[in-house]
Amino acid sequence: MSRIRGIYATILIAIGLAIIMFFIFLTKNKNNARNARKGCVTWFFLGGYKLEKIGDFDTSATLIIMNHQSLTDILCLEAYHPQNICWVAKKQLGEIPFYGYALRGPEMILLDREDKRGLSFLLKTAEEKIKQKRPIVIFPEGTRSKGLEDFLPFKVGAKILAERFNLKVQPIVLVNTKKMYHTSPFESQSSNARMIIMDAFTPEAGSNWYEEIQKSMHEVYLKHYKELNP
Repeated sequence: MSRIRGIYATILIAIGLAIIMFFIFLTKNKNNARNARKGCVTWFFLGGYKLEKIGDFDTSATLIIMNHQSLTDILCLEAYHPQNICWVAKKQLGEIPFYGYALRGPEMILLDREDKRGLSFLLKTAEEKIKQKRPIVIFPEGTRSKGLEDFLPFKVGAKILAERFNLKVQPIVLVNTKKMYHTSPFESQSSNARMIIMDAFTPEAGSNWYEEIQKSMHEVYLKHYKELNP
């Protein structure tokens, strides 16, 4: 049954994203097609999924850091965040035929991890997005975790961004999104996930805030993971 649900969810994403991309093309000059991108919310309704949101988005936050488990993570924030968010993503994702336009059209930050100039490109492009009043969203783990009890180590990109531009950081913890939808293999084991929106703060450069927030996010994650997976 989980395989059938997973295949159905994949079909919804494939068709829904194609429709959203059409409207991105039509409205990309209007707030980077933010209204079109919010169409991701229909995936939850049509798939019978429930995302429980705990906490509130801080619209003054300029950097959002999230743990990463699944493609669903992107749908969660695109569907429910009230602002014109800008993702930091791998350049290769933007090069995917047809569907890569979902990142290129809204002008997300596409980073080439193999390029030694990647950090300078990230800083330069991030500064442009900040001036455009677009909150930057980054997965500090860099790639998807297994969606079990552990996080992957946080990479330094988010720390450098926050300290270089004195950004206000809002951590967000996602729980069970991989069980909601997984692509390898296609399956959907659960209809429920949680998004815990933690308090925003402005980190103090030179402190160990980055290590502390990773610890705090993981503690929050474990608490809710055990509640959802007794």
